Amino acid sequence: MEKRECFYCTQDKEMHRLMIEITQLRTSTLYLNRDQTHRGRCIIAFNKHIEELYHLSEDQRRQFMEDVAEAAQIINTTFKPDKINYAIYGDLVSHLHFHLVPKYKETPEWGEAFINAPACRRMLTDSEYERVLIDIKANLQKNKSGTN
Repeated sequence: MEKRECFYCTQDKEMHRLMIEITQLRTSTLYLNRDQTHRGRCIIAFNKHIEELYHLSEDQRRQFMEDVAEAAQIINTTFKPDKINYAIYGDLVSHLHFHLVPKYKETPEWGEAFINAPACRRMLTDSEYERVLIDIKANLQKNKSGTN
């Protein structure tokens, strides 16, 4: 099997079909997953092509995990989930990234692992994506200014 180019590194059409960039953090980039089956689902990707968490230096790992925690806090503030699931896969896209998946008690997947590629995806309109991005960015700004 031929190794695919990393779409996080090339920033290609496939990546933009799947996600929207929200912001740059210390060592990573936060993206909104276009599939909003799990309301508020985001992806956070390390800014350099690293394939495994243990390939990071101690300082890089600390900073990346601070980014993950900050992103999760913003997701929690914005969407008020009952729990956030964290997933690292990398079988098909080897670039180090976390799926940050808000879970809600009233949904069928509560108490189970989330389905990464559900049969029915929930795609939003452009204006709905824009509203979500505005809300997330506003909470990021509040968090940075300490008014959260």
